[in-house]
Order: sequence, then structure tokens, then C-alpha cells
Amino acid sequence: MADGPSSDQAMPQHQARRTPPTGTLHQIPPQTPSRSLGLITLAISGMALLLAGITVTATLVGVVFFTPLILIFSPIWVPAGVILIFSALVCGGSLAVLASLLCLYRYLKGSHALVSDQADYARMRIYDTARSVKDHARDYGGYLRTKLKDVAPGA
Repeated sequence: MADGPSSDQAMPQHQARRTPPTGTLHQIPPQTPSRSLGLITLAISGMALLLAGITVTATLVGVVFFTPLILIFSPIWVPAGVILIFSALVCGGSLAVLASLLCLYRYLKGSHALVSDQADYARMRIYDTARSVKDHARDYGGYLRTKLKDVAPGA
């Protein structure tokens, strides 16, 4: 029997080979993270934590040192802040009123700017859209009535 072919040699060569598995996990080659990637990640996260720590520390030190100044000068800062905020609101409101009156004056005078043309175009688009929606609703309502008559002839 030594002269005859063994059982492994008797099989065709394409059947003797082991085929690799075809699953999704077997298609991805295993990868190990490199040492340099780990060091880069460690450096970036360390810098982020260091920056966060410096920010928190600076904020706390600032609060500790500036709280007495804030308390001492608050009788001056609070009324000044209220006056500044109030004047900013009044001036901003006044400017808005003046700008709207100027725009209205130009529109009524007839020398409208580009903005009024855009407003007219937008108004016409809204009007056309509303009209087409109304027509579509009327047509669809008639369609529903005919379907209702088909389903329930006595209704």
C-alpha cells in the first residue's frame, strides 16, 4: 500500500485546500493600534485636560480677587449699568423707529428701493400659492365627493 496514493493525494487539489470563511468579520484584517497613535491620543487628551484645568483655575482666582472690588464699587456700577442698558434700548428702539418711518416714507413717495420690490414679489408669490391651494382643495373635494357616491350611492 505504500506504492498506492494516500487518501490525501487521492482528492483533487482544489478540494484539498481550505477555503477562507466568507463572513464579514473574517474579511477585515485584525489591526493593532500603533504605539505612536496611542501617544498622540494621550498628548491631545492631556492638553485638553490641562487647558480645562487652567481655565477653571483662572476663573476661580479671578472670582476670589475681583469679588471685593465688585462689592465695593457695586453702588456705582449698578446704576451705571442700568443707565447704559436703558440708553442702549432707547437708542436702538429710536433708530429702528426712524429707519422704519424712512422706509415707509420712501415707499409712499414712490421711490421704493430694492426691498419694496422684493416685498411685492413675495406678496404676489403668497397670493398665487394661496390661490392654487384653494383651487387644488376645491378639485380634491369634488374628487372625494365622487368617490363617496361610488362607495355609498345613497349618500
